[in-house]
Amino acid sequence: MHQLGIVGVAVWHFGCVLFFLYQLETVLGDVGRPLEASNNICRQLMTMEEKDFEFPKRVVVDPSLKFPNPRLRNAYIALQAWKSAISSDPSNVTGNWVGANVCSYNGVFCAPALDNSSIQVVAGIDLNHADIAGYLPQELGLLTDLALFHVNTNRFCGIVPHSFRKLRLLFELDMSNNRFVGPFPNVFISLPSLKYLDIRFNDFEGQLPSQLFDKNLDAIFVNNNRFQFDIPSNLGSSPVSVVVLANNQLKGCLPSSIGNMAATLNEIIVLNNNLSACLPSEIGLLTSVTVFDVSFNKFVGTLPISIGGMVSLEQLNVAHNMLSGLIPQIICALPNLINFTYSYNFFTGEAPSCLALPSRGVVFNDRSNCIPGRPAQRSFRQCASFLSRPVDCSSFRCNAFPSPTQRSPALPSHHLLFIIILILHPCIIHILPFIIILIFHHLQKMIPIQ
Repeated sequence: MHQLGIVGVAVWHFGCVLFFLYQLETVLGDVGRPLEASNNICRQLMTMEEKDFEFPKRVVVDPSLKFPNPRLRNAYIALQAWKSAISSDPSNVTGNWVGANVCSYNGVFCAPALDNSSIQVVAGIDLNHADIAGYLPQELGLLTDLALFHVNTNRFCGIVPHSFRKLRLLFELDMSNNRFVGPFPNVFISLPSLKYLDIRFNDFEGQLPSQLFDKNLDAIFVNNNRFQFDIPSNLGSSPVSVVVLANNQLKGCLPSSIGNMAATLNEIIVLNNNLSACLPSEIGLLTSVTVFDVSFNKFVGTLPISIGGMVSLEQLNVAHNMLSGLIPQIICALPNLINFTYSYNFFTGEAPSCLALPSRGVVFNDRSNCIPGRPAQRSFRQCASFLSRPVDCSSFRCNAFPSPTQRSPALPSHHLLFIIILILHPCIIHILPFIIILIFHHLQKMIPIQ
């Protein structure tokens, strides 16, 4: 009990520190924003002190209320707790959240339970564009039949409650355009039915867990947050049709495993990050992709000729990078191309078919490159300075995505013989540290850095 008391005090102080920082940001950054939002964060963090995130008993159910089944009673508790966590509801959307008939509440949708079609349960919540301010209470975990949770374009803040792990049937989750904070909510990884994840336009930060790309999702929207991470090498394991990672602070390589997404991927957008290295040739395997946008990054090298195999491509944007070389004719000949933008790079030439794109109704932009005879290009000095430094794509150590059967290379036979001789030597005790250093040195050279 004494240890639990210490933990409780520590969490309380941690919550109050966050509360102070949030209030300071509120006062300095947006004087007009209500202070209730920051108070809600402190109130929400206080609930985290409860052991194992048990549901706090903040809602007293009137004994005179009658519910058709226990699940609707739980839904009543969850929705009343949420209503009490709302500090502003300018359109009075939750004004009719009164009484036992939760299925009549605005934004609440009921349907027959999947495991018992004879009873009604709360299966969906849609409060999109309601401009509601508040936070998400732990009690929302009582909505165990929820399949759809849409709260985009509101002013919800704070963190995603850990109790969301109980929403085992959740299929669509849209929390975009709010004021949620903290690291990526790992509770999303534990949702077995989740297919659609949209948390864009919030203030989430830190890294995305690599497990996100192992989930059987159809869409991932995490753009316009404050994430800082290298795109995991298992990106290609994801079966999504759409992935948008734009407007964060991503760095490193675009993994070559992206080629493994050919069967499902339709759109990938990673614009306005800090990605570097060369574009992997494996992107040419993405024959179903219609939108490929890597603009406003720091990619170098040439434009892979393999892009000519992206026969479904409609929107291709590689602008505002540090790419160079020639624009291949096969890319400009793509049959479904609608927009091809490669401005603000260091390309030195383009095929005649590229200049003919406007005659096909294709929008293209080649300004601010190093292409002789074209208008609005970079100065000779800029081009000469940049192009004098050759690009070595291998120097970025962007490793190929390992296949399940790929093994680390074995030590060469002469290395093994040398090690056996050393082991048999009578002075082994004295030279053991050097053996370990030697083996580690060889393994470092032979095993690719992940």
